[in-house]
This record gives sequence, structure tokens and C-alpha cells, in this order.
Amino acid sequence: MQDYNYVWANCFEITLELSCCKYPPTSELQQEWENNRDSLLAFIEKVHIGVKGFVRDAVTGAGLENATIIVAGIAHNITAGK
Repeated sequence: MQDYNYVWANCFEITLELSCCKYPPTSELQQEWENNRDSLLAFIEKVHIGVKGFVRDAVTGAGLENATIIVAGIAHNITAGK
């Protein structure tokens, strides 16, 4: 689903693996939080870096779907959705 959303919906999903243990015991959850707290909070602070908004026609103001957004120096174009 992550690949589909990235390619077709401009939605970047991630999965975070915080431990080698898929189902840690309840007694270890507090320690897992403490081990990963600073990294998780730093990630949350960075999630809104970048460009966001609507692509609109300069004359009519109507939304433009499938517009390609190109930023010089970044080798990854974004295509606007509907």
C-alpha cells in the first residue's frame, strides 16, 4: 500500500520499526518509549518540511490536476492530484 500511495496519490507513508520484537511485553513498553522518544519527536517536527498547497490556474483560480511541480536542484518531481 505504501508504494501505491506514493506513486499514485502523492501520499508518503512510512512504517517505523522500534524494536526487534514485534510484540514486546507490556512491561517493556515504557522502556521502548524512552529509547525512541527523542527520535520520534524529532521526526514529527520534520514532517511538514516541503511544499504543500493547491496548484491553481493563474487566471481563473481553478484547480489544476496532474500538474507537474519541478524544483531546480531536486531530482524528484511531484504531480498534483485532483
